[in-house]
Amino acid sequence: MQGHGYGQPVKQPPHTAWLVFLRVLFVTLALLTIGLLTSAMMLRLAAVTRRSLDWGLFVAVLAADILSITLLAVEGGDEVHTPGGYVGMLLLLVTLVAAIAYYLTADIRHFWLQQQAYEAQRPAPAYGYPAPAAPYIATTVPTLPTGAPPAGPHTPPPMPHTPVPQPPPVSPPPQRPAPARIDQVRAELDELSDYLRKQDGHEGGR
Repeated sequence: MQGHGYGQPVKQPPHTAWLVFLRVLFVTLALLTIGLLTSAMMLRLAAVTRRSLDWGLFVAVLAADILSITLLAVEGGDEVHTPGGYVGMLLLLVTLVAAIAYYLTADIRHFWLQQQAYEAQRPAPAYGYPAPAAPYIATTVPTLPTGAPPAGPHTPPPMPHTPVPQPPPVSPPPQRPAPARIDQVRAELDELSDYLRKQDGHEGGR
C-alpha cells in the first residue's frame, strides 16, 4: 500500500526589503501613468501567486484599461468634455484605486503564508544528535520486586505483625470477713455451747 508521498518543498521567500521595493515600484508606475500601467501590477501578482482568480483579475483590469484609453482617445483635445471621456476617466481612476488595494493585500498575504510554510518545514535536529535536554541530577533508583507497590517518599517499610502477649487474668483476692462479723459468730457459738451444757446438765440430773 503506497502513501500519498511527500509534498513539494516550499522555497524560501525573498527578502522583505526586496518585496517592499517591488511593491513601491509597481504602485508608483501605476500612479504616475494615471492607471495606464495598472495591468502590469496585476500581471506581476498573477505570476507570483499563480491563482486563477488573480489571472482573471489581470484580464479584467487589462480590459478596463483598454476601454478607458479608447474612450479618452475619442476626445478631440487635451481636455475631457464628452460623456464618453468622463466615463473613461472615472473607470480608469476606479480601476487604479481598486487594483492597488487588492495588489498590496494579496501580495503581502501570499508571502506571509509562504514564510510560515517555509519555517514549518525546517528540518529537525539530525539523527544521532538529540537536542540538549534540561539539566538533571543523577540519582540511584532502587529496584522494586515484581508486584510490589512503589513506596512513597516518606512511607516507612512495613513491619511484621507480632502478637502482643496478654497478661493472665488475676482472680480477685478472697474477701476477709469484717471483725464485727467474727465477733458475732463467736458470740453465737458461745451461746450455743452454753445451751448445750445446760441441756447436758438437765439430762444428767434425771
